[in-house]
Amino acid sequence: MSHIPADLKYTRSDEWVRTEGDVLVIGITDHAQDALGEIVHIELPEVGTTVSAGDTVCEVESVKAVAEIYAPADGEIVEANGDLEDAAEKVNQDPYGAWLYKLRLADGAAPGELLDAAAYAAKIAE
Repeated sequence: MSHIPADLKYTRSDEWVRTEGDVLVIGITDHAQDALGEIVHIELPEVGTTVSAGDTVCEVESVKAVAEIYAPADGEIVEANGDLEDAAEKVNQDPYGAWLYKLRLADGAAPGELLDAAAYAAKIAE
């Protein structure tokens, strides 16, 4: 059973979201990293890029597959976790500590439908 912190929100596409004011911190869930297996490379987004909810923002590559990571809301990429460029395995070791990027919400924007921990647990149990 995957660990699912109660203080985070989740997308149906297995990203976790932590809100820090008008900035969303985004990473992939324990369930997602477990399904991917050993992560070998992360294609991080370019800081300053404007994205719309549902856009592909970056890619996580494992020995088994490549997973696209999507934007949960409209906004601008304000930071990418450069620590992961040479240490992608940190996502396997600590999926909730190894965030991928930070997104400043566009004016008036709000995240799309996010799940709480219980709803996400039910989704991955299906």
